Amino acid sequence: MSNKIETLNRIHEAGIVAVVRATSIEQAERITDACIEGGVAAIELTFTVPRADKLIEAMRTKYSSGEIIIGAGTVMDEATARIAILSGAEYVVAPYFDEATVRCCNRYGVPSMPGIGSVTEAVHAMEAGADVLKVFPGDILGANFIKDVHGPIPNAIMMPSGGVDINNVKDWIKAGAFAVGAGSSLTAGAKTGDYNKITETGKIFVQRIKEARSGN
Repeated sequence: MSNKIETLNRIHEAGIVAVVRATSIEQAERITDACIEGGVAAIELTFTVPRADKLIEAMRTKYSSGEIIIGAGTVMDEATARIAILSGAEYVVAPYFDEATVRCCNRYGVPSMPGIGSVTEAVHAMEAGADVLKVFPGDILGANFIKDVHGPIPNAIMMPSGGVDINNVKDWIKAGAFAVGAGSSLTAGAKTGDYNKITETGKIFVQRIKEARSGN
């Protein structure tokens, strides 16, 4: 079992988390396999999926050798966070900041990534011990949000989610994003059974993140 710092380092290194809203374990497995092929290091399995806890358990069993980091998304409260963690989630992502959820994650030594949409929320989440601030919705807040927050609060660790795609991912990284969360812009191929498209899109994401970090 990886520790919190190792998990965060691996997510930062690849720079991307795939937000997966799969309808079945089989579909989640196929999306995950495609993401691994594309170099995407982390999968966020959302609790909008029925019995998401069972899906997390199944995925942790299949990928037990650590090829990919399995996390839980759309975690709305402390009770769901605990279920996710006991099911094997290696990190917990929420659409908004809830202090009890962050405290639960810290209790179990699992990274928490609550959603924030303002400087006030960002500071409150940091004070509560959040590991990464999920800038959400990213398409509304925009990449400049990260750059502007880093002015007065340079130690804020932020990851946008919502509206991140291969055309704007460099803007987010150059603005100072720790990593990005990518949903339908990465996994859309699953709806039509085109899993190769997920792999190819993942490769583009990873490559553009590397280019942005190297100043290109």
